[in-house]
Amino acid sequence: MRAAALLALALPLLAAALPPAAPWPPRGRGDATRSVVWARHGMVCAAQPLAVQAALDVLKEGGSAADAAIAADACLGLMEPTSAGLGGDLFAILWDPAKKEVVGLNGSGRAPLALTADKVPPLPDGTIPLYSPYSWTVPGCADGWFELHARYGKLPMAKVLAAAIRYAEEGFPLSPVIAANWEAGSRRFKDKPGFAEVFLPGGRPPREGEIFRNPALAKTLRLLAEKGRDAYYKGPVAEALVAYSKANGGFFSMEDFARHRSTWDAPVSTSYRGYDVWELPPNTQGIAALQMLNILEGFDLAKMGRSSADFWHVMVEAKKLAYADRARFYADPAFVKVPLERLLSKEYARERAKLIDMQRASRTDPPDEEKVLNRKETTYLCTADESGLMVSFIQSNYTGFGSGYAVPAVGFGLQDRGGLFSLKKGHPNYLEPGKRPFQTIIPAFLTKDGVPLMAFGVMGGDMQPQGHVQVVVNLVDFGMNLQEAGDVPRYHHTGSSEPTGTVMKDGGVLNLEEGLPGSVLEELIRRGHHLGRESVGAFGGYQAIARDPVTGLYAGATERRKDGCAQGY
Repeated sequence: MRAAALLALALPLLAAALPPAAPWPPRGRGDATRSVVWARHGMVCAAQPLAVQAALDVLKEGGSAADAAIAADACLGLMEPTSAGLGGDLFAILWDPAKKEVVGLNGSGRAPLALTADKVPPLPDGTIPLYSPYSWTVPGCADGWFELHARYGKLPMAKVLAAAIRYAEEGFPLSPVIAANWEAGSRRFKDKPGFAEVFLPGGRPPREGEIFRNPALAKTLRLLAEKGRDAYYKGPVAEALVAYSKANGGFFSMEDFARHRSTWDAPVSTSYRGYDVWELPPNTQGIAALQMLNILEGFDLAKMGRSSADFWHVMVEAKKLAYADRARFYADPAFVKVPLERLLSKEYARERAKLIDMQRASRTDPPDEEKVLNRKETTYLCTADESGLMVSFIQSNYTGFGSGYAVPAVGFGLQDRGGLFSLKKGHPNYLEPGKRPFQTIIPAFLTKDGVPLMAFGVMGGDMQPQGHVQVVVNLVDFGMNLQEAGDVPRYHHTGSSEPTGTVMKDGGVLNLEEGLPGSVLEELIRRGHHLGRESVGAFGGYQAIARDPVTGLYAGATERRKDGCAQGY
């Protein structure tokens, strides 16, 4: 008894002598370009400040994080049509505080029932023409909104969409990055049917600081607010899209829209140094990030340091291995069996890691290297509310304004996500009627021991899994704060991407942002990497909300390479 009593007295002293557990999220300014935003009741991070404000207003009115996400996305469809809109798809991962679990929503559309691979005139490289009606799939965005709202919404949809409707009617001033992307997109699409009427007022793209209005989109949003999702998929919106399709060589029918439904798909995860990273399963590319982390877990990245050639080399080589599987296996699981358990196993990761030669860059991505089609035009946002509901949300038209075909009657353009189907018969991602194409857009989430820690994402085509991994490594291995984890220089390797059928065998191109020592670049070249330079937008767009598990406070961070911001209250 005496020994037990002494032990009881000693335990508090021993505990006090131990170093405290590292706080989450990591603290300190570091090399961040701006401070992390802290708030108590709610947080919103998105790529356009007016959209962030609209979502924050929804939270302040008693709306949920799901309401706020819809409000922000509705504004972005107007304010950032270079990335998002009602003609595109969406995905979301949420932390459900009532169930204490992560849940996932797949709001992506399917190929028209009338479209078969033999009807597509392929490009010389064997792929589907992107900027054509052959690339159209049923837009899933609106249905995704109403699925989220039905399960997690608190305010009426009329209030949720009110700001977007007002801005569409009265107009809003363009922000700089979006204005530049708008101008670039207009050069490509100005002659597409309906594009100029919707997006080029006065015959030219609106410039930074100029007011843009979209009364047709306001009418569409008001219709959805009043009549619900069926106004889109069984009513006037679908009718307008089908009529436009028939007039412009498309394959849409009313049945395609009436059949469409989003699905609640359970997210999948892997453990990385004690943290659980969550992604959505195929038809998305989310598991590529998990595969990369499984491989990297076997290397001491912190010891290597970010200023070493070893670090950047192993990051890229792990990416090549994961993307080889991505090109070979990822597709709509309703049509093909994806070997998820095998691809996500630690044993498989160890096998793949053995293929990495630390002194030499691989020249191919074994076993199957395919053509890259990197797209940076996507929007990612995240929201959180006082109840603990956290939403990781991504939405896209695929290539900026999508296919470039815009429908004046409804005020938005049609995505070209179907361009990611393969025309190679027997390929898992082969184009088939009613099938969902391989998807690049992915939200992400982080938990530890069943506790929600972070909603995050990095927009930008094949950059997204690469970006997710870099953010996680920066936070977990290097202890960076939430803002710094997205600010520091990134890599973007091109050379494996959407399964379109063209084989590359040169090892691809390693694009690095400025800031690395010249000696590191020289060593990477010596190991056989082809170094390149890209525009700042090609390195993705990051947003994140972290929750302190002790205090419940929210921290927000946003992408320095975009127009957006993080705001809370």
